[in-house]
Amino acid sequence: QMQLVESGGGLVRPGESLKVSCEVSGYAPEDYAIGWFRQAPGKEREIVSCINSDNSAQYADAVKGRFTVSREKHRVYLQMDSLKPADTATYYCASVRWPVQSMCPLTKGLYIYWGQGTQVTVSS
Repeated sequence: QMQLVESGGGLVRPGESLKVSCEVSGYAPEDYAIGWFRQAPGKEREIVSCINSDNSAQYADAVKGRFTVSREKHRVYLQMDSLKPADTATYYCASVRWPVQSMCPLTKGLYIYWGQGTQVTVSS
């Protein structure tokens, strides 16, 4: 069983930055890709970004150029810059066992283990 715990959410103003983190424990994290997802009230949970164990990463179009994902052995970060009210959501990290030579998946249904989420609110 792999455990993921998000932290670092909060309330920020439009244009500000916030960094959320995901602590990963359990199975060998280097065998897993980690995804960041978000879910706003009344909306489907959507992909934000993902990163594989070789640090290759992908981003949703809505966050490209503003968000940056990075990882250490047991922690994955999502640096969020130039935040907008539309970024308001609960942010979740999730993991899936994934080959290191393949790009991490952007498909929500492939992810197996999920954290409980951290709330990010962007409001003036």
